Amino acid sequence: MPDPLPTNPTELARFGKLELIARQLVEGLMMGRHRSPFKGSSVEFVEHREYYPGDEIRHIDWRAYGKTGRYYIKEFEDETNLRAHLLVDASGSMSYSGSTLSKFDYARMLTAAVAWLLLGQRDSVGMVTFDSKLREQLRPSSNRDIFRQITHVLEETEPGKDTSLTSVIEEILPTIKRRSLLVLISDCFDGLDKLEPTLQRLRHARHEVIIFRIAAPEEIDFPFDRPTQFRNLEVADQRLLVDPARLRKEYLRQYAEFSDGLEKVCGMLGIEHRLIRTSDPLQEVLGGWLAERMALQASRR
Repeated sequence: MPDPLPTNPTELARFGKLELIARQLVEGLMMGRHRSPFKGSSVEFVEHREYYPGDEIRHIDWRAYGKTGRYYIKEFEDETNLRAHLLVDASGSMSYSGSTLSKFDYARMLTAAVAWLLLGQRDSVGMVTFDSKLREQLRPSSNRDIFRQITHVLEETEPGKDTSLTSVIEEILPTIKRRSLLVLISDCFDGLDKLEPTLQRLRHARHEVIIFRIAAPEEIDFPFDRPTQFRNLEVADQRLLVDPARLRKEYLRQYAEFSDGLEKVCGMLGIEHRLIRTSDPLQEVLGGWLAERMALQASRR
């Protein structure tokens, strides 16, 4: 029997290799579950191929026959086999740690666990890491080798510059040829004015979008009470010494305004949005998420 995983995320990050952590997290959660929390029951047209004797006549594309005089079969792919793209924010703000592990270290474990979960359902998984530009892109695959590639990239990546989710989406969206599941793992510090039109584009392209918004407890509660030097993690050498007592009320107001605004936008667009603290046990985060998705699927039956 393997040792039980620590529930404290900071201790969990020290438990072992990312691959091991993700496998044990998911295997513990999926024990006893037999139904995928993601899969649907529809099919999607993929491509044409020439008709061969024995093919079902009902799949012949008569419009193509009228144009070419040749018989072509419409091929469909079962959408129960998802294509998922994990979009991982590796910008400077993700390096903030406060009293816990950094947001990016938390995102590493969460991303790896989601990837292993999807692969266990025989879905195809790919990953993008980004800051102000696309840094790494792994095309979706259902081959288990993709998991080693994902964990390797995550372990080798360090948070970099400022964030520009908009420009990254503009770059990768044309490469996503069919309806997919897009999982954004980020602190969403790109600004609501930029995020909203970007999320609209993804939904208009008929993609399902899930946002795991990662935040340090200090970013939510702002517990500072003595003069504190704050450093801009996305701009080198930019520091500011402030009195937190004078800032606290306005900071909390603006943070709540942003959070409420993002929640409202996601609600209007049909996007699943989950705010996660870096102190939240990953077992509880993933378990709660899976339970909600299973309940949602059951209600649609």
